[in-house]
Amino acid sequence: MIWNEQIECMSSNEMRKLQSERLIELVNRVYQNVEFYRIKMDEKGVKPSDIRSIDDISKLPFTNKTDLRDNYPFGLFAAPMKEIVRIHASSGTTGKPTTVGYTKKDIENWQEALARCLTMSGVSSEDIVQVSFGYGLFTGGLGIHFGAENVGCTVIPISAGNTRRQLQLMSDFGSTVLACTPSYALHLADALAEYGYSLSDMKLKTGVFGAEPFSENMRLELEKKWGIKAFDIYGLSEIMGPGVANDCEFHDGLHIHEDLFFPEVVDPKTKEPLPDGRQGELVFTTLTKEGIPLLRYNTHDLTTLNREKCECGRTLVRMKKITGRSDDMLIIRGVNLFPSQIEQVLLEMGETSAHYMLYVDRENNLDILELKVELDESKMVDTIKDLMSLSRKIEHSLHSALGLSVKVTLVEPKSIPRSEGKAVRVIDNRKI
Repeated sequence: MIWNEQIECMSSNEMRKLQSERLIELVNRVYQNVEFYRIKMDEKGVKPSDIRSIDDISKLPFTNKTDLRDNYPFGLFAAPMKEIVRIHASSGTTGKPTTVGYTKKDIENWQEALARCLTMSGVSSEDIVQVSFGYGLFTGGLGIHFGAENVGCTVIPISAGNTRRQLQLMSDFGSTVLACTPSYALHLADALAEYGYSLSDMKLKTGVFGAEPFSENMRLELEKKWGIKAFDIYGLSEIMGPGVANDCEFHDGLHIHEDLFFPEVVDPKTKEPLPDGRQGELVFTTLTKEGIPLLRYNTHDLTTLNREKCECGRTLVRMKKITGRSDDMLIIRGVNLFPSQIEQVLLEMGETSAHYMLYVDRENNLDILELKVELDESKMVDTIKDLMSLSRKIEHSLHSALGLSVKVTLVEPKSIPRSEGKAVRVIDNRKI
């Protein structure tokens, strides 16, 4: 089923015409109403009249997260506060939060984007959706909540945390859809037996997971542990929140709602646009946002774009599953490394759990890596010799896949702290 066939199956020529019309209107609006963009465009020698179609988008300046923090709290808002009906913010790890505002129309467009994503995931008005993303200033909970209501679902706004209650209500209320981070979904699956439940107590059939990158193997692991169909939903608060893109039943990339969010992929070093199929940093321009429209916002997420028609019938451009972020990338002894690569190896081996922590340090001016990974309760080894053998096996697999030496330490099940939000996978103790 397709929620909005007119848009999701639109021809490329029609889509570019729509994008061009919206970009022209957007540029005029931000130039008139946002001093930051007026200054940035003047510095580049670009006037609104220079933007005649979507092909002119590369003339416009980039926006980065630091720009949002520098203009905290409302410096990038293009609408007066009397028209802002909601504010969200992301805390980040350092500095001031990034603040985003929504007009009534923005909320309606967000609900539309989420309805498309949920329908893409096989969700319908017959479903009971358990929203286990965090509510509040984080966009995840309320975003999915209003999108699910737009589809006509029954919504359980349980938010994150309280594992026992999550499982109790999932069983008692007959939840058919779980929406949360993939790491928390895995934690809930691992906790079933501990709290006296089994899959037979649940009616879950679909998982909509996002807010952190996860590998294809992790998706398959979640499907296996829950007996469900798992889908990847992508978004970020600066652009809208969850609902910017979603994969369909064919899992061959995430469909971007390009009538609302125009995507580009640029070279991480030169920032020049790259052709489809080349990996680079994902950049979005919010074509319809009124509250805080952004020109060419660099997400630093790494992906590629594919404009071929999908088997599902949608013509929306697809982005490859996010493999990591250019600014979260670890450089270890000259080798680029993303935590998702570690996850891929562990899940392919299938001899431990998927819960791990990567520690990076420096000794004698050399980077060292230690991976602590939990043993799988169902595959516990009996002797120290067996433990050492498994550790060496994992070390060998990691070295073969990554070209790096990694010290592997096996730890007891459930000894690595669980996250109810985005999973923390790396602790970097280097002084770089």
